[in-house]
Amino acid sequence: MARYVFITGGVVSSLGKGLASAALGALLQARGYSVRLRKLDPYLNVDPGTMSPFEHGEVFVTDDGAETDLDLGHYERFTGVAARMTDSISSGRVYSNVLEKERRGDYLGKTIQVIPHVTNEIKDFINIGDDEVDFMLCEIGGTVGDIEGLPFFEAIRQFAQDKPRGECIFMHLTLLPYVTASGELKTKPTQHSVKELRSIGLQPDVLVCRSERPIPEKEREKIALFCNVRKEDVIAAPDLKSIYEAPLAYHREGLDQAVLDAFGIAPAPKPNLDVWHDVADRVFNPEGDVRIAIVGKYVQLEDAYKSIAEALTHGGMANRVKVNVEWVDAEVFEREDPAPYLEGYDAILVPGGFGERGTEGKIKAAHFARTQNIPYLGICLGMQMAVIEAARNLAGIKTAGSEEFDHEAGKSRFEPVVYHLKEWVQGSQTVRRKAGDDKGGTMRLGAYNASLTEGSRVAQIYGTTTIEERHRHRYEVDTKYRDQLEAHGLKFSGMSPDGRLPEIVEAVDHPWYIGVQFHPELKSKPFDPHPLFKDFVRAAKENSRLV
Repeated sequence: MARYVFITGGVVSSLGKGLASAALGALLQARGYSVRLRKLDPYLNVDPGTMSPFEHGEVFVTDDGAETDLDLGHYERFTGVAARMTDSISSGRVYSNVLEKERRGDYLGKTIQVIPHVTNEIKDFINIGDDEVDFMLCEIGGTVGDIEGLPFFEAIRQFAQDKPRGECIFMHLTLLPYVTASGELKTKPTQHSVKELRSIGLQPDVLVCRSERPIPEKEREKIALFCNVRKEDVIAAPDLKSIYEAPLAYHREGLDQAVLDAFGIAPAPKPNLDVWHDVADRVFNPEGDVRIAIVGKYVQLEDAYKSIAEALTHGGMANRVKVNVEWVDAEVFEREDPAPYLEGYDAILVPGGFGERGTEGKIKAAHFARTQNIPYLGICLGMQMAVIEAARNLAGIKTAGSEEFDHEAGKSRFEPVVYHLKEWVQGSQTVRRKAGDDKGGTMRLGAYNASLTEGSRVAQIYGTTTIEERHRHRYEVDTKYRDQLEAHGLKFSGMSPDGRLPEIVEAVDHPWYIGVQFHPELKSKPFDPHPLFKDFVRAAKENSRLV
């Protein structure tokens, strides 16, 4: 049976609950325990799949095809445990499940209420996989006091009551603001946050306090006294230079020991933190640096490409270089020549996205990288833009474009080199979709196999000819143009096992020019960089030496 740690937040949002949860998971693993992390989000969307990246950052996709919060990316990167569909739930999903059961008559005519029906649904979700791991870490999104979060707080209160004593603890993350005029860290917001938490029946066992400055002993004692926790359980969480310093920083502050003490686990196994010391060494002691441009349409919010930025960092760590990522708005290139903006970069990456806005700029970026022999990685839409660029400028298909853009315009303007995928095989089943289907959850989602061409660059990079990667898209490159494109040097070096869907293209006469239909960034980790990002940064490093 698992022990449960419920992580809540107070004072303000975006304090780093997801990072704290992920770091705690890594520390428990370092002591020999197995862990699984979960996210409970109070918003009413069924999942983040249809939310704008400007609203909620990137959508993290699991192997089994769930569209989830970006915090699950943190969980995977720090623990290496592959997230599942059962590791993420929202109020929208909870209420949807409850209403479906009511329509089926599962509640036998009872009046449906938040308590017990909604809270029971949440508790059932939390309890999934209870016998699989030693520790289950459950993060509650938002902050205490949010009206939409109340059912979740009530559910975890009930859940802890239902479990035997000592199997559940509560960890609360708050902010200690620094007032420059008085030169003080103020504890009152934390006191009020804990008071709010206690008013709904939850007493924190561990307090994690974010602050810009070290917490003086006097303030630590004050927090412990007024918040009814031991002084040793008041954990400082200062700002860090790198998120990959978090496991070591939290360990120095005693977070993992405080959690084990709260469960009464003694003597606690000693941690082996060698992997995190190596990660920190690679982050803080690079032997050079490279500049990589990410040409995208959501560049105003870096969280929109969170996993890509982290995967590039991992590639840098593998090559002992610091990757300086710079964000370039693709829309600028629709009006201006990209050369002045892209000259001087060691590599160019064009990420995924939806809709036509910015696509002509991405095509120009792909053209610049191809013609100037600059390493290029196109991901999802970035691969499709590379194919359209080659079709227009190499294969002579001047009106090459995507059916996605014609669909938006309501008329045919392009020869659709990229088309709306209407049918594909998932496992042993055939999946069918129509252009007019609902947007949420109707894409090709999750892990799919691909077969790589023997002797191709990607086969050399992966070290195998069979791979499995995660997808999130509804448009595909049309194979009827394959021969025409390959005749002009754009090789289809990765295909679905049935040979129907292109997975990877690469330019034959180019130092490093690869487009992938999937999202390799979702599987990269600091201690296990994804092969494509590792080699992409190596190519950028080589290019930097030549410049």
